[in-house]
Amino acid sequence: MRDTDLFQMALGLQAPWQVSKVEFDALNSQLTIMIDFPKGSRFSCPVCGQSDCKAYDSEQKSWRHLNFFQHEAYLTARVPRSDCPRCGPRLVAVPWARPGSGFTLLFEAYVILMAQQMPIYSLGQLVGEHDTRLWRLLHHYVDCAREQVDMSATVRVGMDETSKSRGHDYVSLFVDFDERKVIFATPGKDATTVERFSQDLLAHQGDPKKVKEVCCDMSPAFINGVEQHLPNAQFTFDKFHVMKIINDAVDHVRREEKKQRPELKHSRYVWLKNPKNLKACQSNLLEKLSVKGLNLKTVRAYHIRLNFQELWQQPLDQAEVFLKKWYFWATHSRLQPMIDAARTIKRHWQGVLRWFSSQINNGILEGINSLVQAAKARARGYRSARNLITMIYLLAGKLKFDLPT
Repeated sequence: MRDTDLFQMALGLQAPWQVSKVEFDALNSQLTIMIDFPKGSRFSCPVCGQSDCKAYDSEQKSWRHLNFFQHEAYLTARVPRSDCPRCGPRLVAVPWARPGSGFTLLFEAYVILMAQQMPIYSLGQLVGEHDTRLWRLLHHYVDCAREQVDMSATVRVGMDETSKSRGHDYVSLFVDFDERKVIFATPGKDATTVERFSQDLLAHQGDPKKVKEVCCDMSPAFINGVEQHLPNAQFTFDKFHVMKIINDAVDHVRREEKKQRPELKHSRYVWLKNPKNLKACQSNLLEKLSVKGLNLKTVRAYHIRLNFQELWQQPLDQAEVFLKKWYFWATHSRLQPMIDAARTIKRHWQGVLRWFSSQINNGILEGINSLVQAAKARARGYRSARNLITMIYLLAGKLKFDLPT
């Protein structure tokens, strides 16, 4: 079998395309596969699809292909323009690459697969391409795949933000709880992010008025955005964010008391962890500091926290009664941080209790955020919000790419 016939079969080329020549450059470690077509071949118009069009003229093009062993491989072809009587001369679409791309479809499929496992800069070094070219490839496929997303069944949504880099540069994520995937990501974390989400929902056969449940933190921006642009949604305030408010209050009590009580130094995580999760040395320290004679304010704040945590184990018909009793205790504790935390809970009362009906929380979002942060750490950050958003869709969007496997 000739080498041209072998590569013809390996590439799966069909008439009129045929491998005309194969060249190997050992010095540059490069394989070039030349593709041509016989004189008099007929082609289809890439615009209207009319078949049996003669070749008007042709131009030489080249595409990067998957490596041949450890050597870079390229396809080069004389690509004709079809002489369509309706559309005029149009460059024929080749079956091995998309129009305008410098890569073959198989190479692009490989890049998309590997991009989910490693940083783009490292991938660029692996395949011998600049990472900006790979980002353009990823942007194209992610944008095309998102155009096909159907959000008509979206009724339960979670929203949260993730940092793009150090400081206050954020990207907001919107997750479909039923599909368990990111359906929208946008720069910022203000009320306009919800407006952009509602517009994107409409653009993908969804309806903002059909969204019945929203889970988020107590950010005023998210609350205002939801009230304006998702008018029929009921709030469930994420219980992990609710607990964070209580934990922050306990830590505030500890930091203030530590100024007069040095024994509280290095005890921060003793008060923020659950008793069963404490190390042996932390359990011993907790027991030592909880002695009644010390009368530490931090211990009182800690018990208020533990009591609040029992809220989530209450049956639906007892939850509000339990929360009212806790609120009375916290607001009469004479611990200002705990009083402030209790009043924050009071202002968001119905959203906190809504969890007992909806049973939704941002655990899915926290898991996605962990994936994103891990990818960001491997990549040592992203140069732009668009790159980060593309990676979020790639990792957590469950997009369908029209590529060979």
